[in-house]
Amino acid sequence: MDSAWLVPAALVFGIILGAGVFAIVALAARRGQHAADVVSSAVPDGVDQVIDALESAGVVLDPSNNVVKASPGALAFGLVWNGALVHPELVKLVDRVRREGEPISEELNLSRGPFGDANIYLFVRVARLGARYILLLAEDRTESYRLDEVRRDFVANISHELKTPIGAVSLLAEALASASDEPEQVRRFAKRLTKESERLARITQEIIELSRLQAADALTKAELVDIDHVVALAIDQNRVVADSHKVQLVSGGDAGAEVYGDEALLAVALHNLISNAIQYSPKGSRVGVGVSHYDGIVEIAVTDQGVGIPEDDQDRVFERFFRTDPARSRNTGGSGLGLSIVKHVVQNHGGDIRVWSQPGNGSTFTIRLPEASQAAAASLGARA
Repeated sequence: MDSAWLVPAALVFGIILGAGVFAIVALAARRGQHAADVVSSAVPDGVDQVIDALESAGVVLDPSNNVVKASPGALAFGLVWNGALVHPELVKLVDRVRREGEPISEELNLSRGPFGDANIYLFVRVARLGARYILLLAEDRTESYRLDEVRRDFVANISHELKTPIGAVSLLAEALASASDEPEQVRRFAKRLTKESERLARITQEIIELSRLQAADALTKAELVDIDHVVALAIDQNRVVADSHKVQLVSGGDAGAEVYGDEALLAVALHNLISNAIQYSPKGSRVGVGVSHYDGIVEIAVTDQGVGIPEDDQDRVFERFFRTDPARSRNTGGSGLGLSIVKHVVQNHGGDIRVWSQPGNGSTFTIRLPEASQAAAASLGARA
């Protein structure tokens, strides 16, 4: 896990402890006493302000484990309620520091609240603050754990998805070898072998594209993009497939919309939406692409007259490798990555994507992007 956050956390921790020690030593000096003999009835000077400024969770406890100060983050995480620490795990750490006197650092998995199964992962640091108080700092690591789980699932899904075409290629190669004296069989196996190799290449390419989109610098060279040109490109890329499926492609709406971004990526996203719409549309139907722009927003809607998406699946269609109809997707060569790529492209352009669908009545996927403006152009020029 990345530990870069530990530097600022340690700095804050040092500032707070330093403030406490300084206040105690100063008070002792004024009274001519040793710092260890000073017993203050209030939180040391400056600690209140530092705790209030913390984005992470910070808690100060008195000798009775009453919370005398808590940061907004500690309240948001549900660590404090009614003037006390909520979780017994945190109380044990505090008691241990009181007994041993040494700072403690641990990672804890705690329940986020009294309802549901949601958990929060925290890196917790506990130490004495002056002669009477205990300081507890907690940094949220939940997102890091979530990303680790996503990576593990992604690797597992990739292994599963690649196993099918790789196995098919191997079996077809053996079949070709055994049917070398039968030209008709050779042609049939060769055709299937080509189809499986194309599917394997498509999955690999989509994995590469998705990895690139998830990089922090995916849009380092944003430029002014003509949405009319993006729509024309995406439709042209799908024209042959649409004709083979006897699906008519139509476009319309407002002309002249522009956004800032990567034209190639936007064309890939729209291509994926149109390709999906064609695959799930019956023969003789239409797939429409409509553009509108208003109030600084550009909308690109792709509408089909296909089978539709069940309501329970609509929130999951943008997940990697998720398919509403796995058998149909595999027959058409779908990898389950297309809509995930669309989502990441749109998010990297500062937009969002929405879906409306009714089983039997088709679906509409709508991309929403911020429209290009003079202010945006000035900002882009300043970054360049």
